[in-house]
Amino acid sequence: MENCIKGTIGRTESKDFYVLPLGGGETIRCSLRGKFKKDFHLKKDKLYLTDIAVVGDSVEFEINDDGTGVINKIEDRKNYLSRKAIKMRGSSYRGERLEQIVASNIDNLFVISSVTKPPFNNKVIDRLIVTAESSKINVVIILNKIDLDVDGIEQKWLNLYSQIGYKILSTSKITGEGIVELKNLLYGKKNLFWGQSGVGKSSLLNKLFPGINLITGDISTYTDKGKHTTVTSLMLKMDDNTYIIDTPGIREIDPYGVKKEDLGHYFLEFSEYIKDCKFNTCTHNHEPGCAIIKAVEENKISLERYESYLRLLETIEDDINF
Repeated sequence: MENCIKGTIGRTESKDFYVLPLGGGETIRCSLRGKFKKDFHLKKDKLYLTDIAVVGDSVEFEINDDGTGVINKIEDRKNYLSRKAIKMRGSSYRGERLEQIVASNIDNLFVISSVTKPPFNNKVIDRLIVTAESSKINVVIILNKIDLDVDGIEQKWLNLYSQIGYKILSTSKITGEGIVELKNLLYGKKNLFWGQSGVGKSSLLNKLFPGINLITGDISTYTDKGKHTTVTSLMLKMDDNTYIIDTPGIREIDPYGVKKEDLGHYFLEFSEYIKDCKFNTCTHNHEPGCAIIKAVEENKISLERYESYLRLLETIEDDINF
């Protein structure tokens, strides 16, 4: 269509989609053309998605007379990050295994954790890594608030994840450590920041890009966990080719669409040993002749990562048909 404008969805609110025009300019509030809603109800596979259009989607839209827009086309996604959706009581989809898409077309996932306040949680980090690995998205781990590291835990986790092969970076908004290196990793990419509530995602972004003034929150003194400040995914355009997606903090996450027999392939250090397992469908839990269990016993795979694997394995449902 001659009047169509290309853009990227930067924020969603209920039935409104705020689109950043490709050539620059003000964000346009758009609605979806009715055909998308019709397709949603006609296609059974769409019942497993909670989102038709999401932050990061490339779209084409037309401008209405009142300055709003209508989205006519949603381009195919090169990738997307998703999680098992929270089933709302009373929902018409109650009992269904729903997929909640967080954002799409992502170059880098920055997994943010803090050394303390809230306490470092490697099991949450490993779940986020699996989510990215299963979607073929590059992972960078950020170990934040290192100025508070009185117990000296930073080096342990730096060593562990770097030995596996991940880029891991220590940062502090107080001392400024790691800020320049982190900023250099962002340029020319579409980057998503994801982590537990309170780990300092928004504070880091404010330090990286003064002037965006994202709301930051305190740590609950009762639970020692972060309070939610970002309530929906928000994409920020830093320059013509650099985007940051800030996401709501999480407490727990269950990756969607991962089978038990495939989970081990998303733990990169397992790859050297999986081929030596006795059974092709080995879940590396209790099977005889498991090369992964042997590698753990011989300290070739860290016990912390293996325990993360087992915890995640327990959450995967046997009866899902993908």
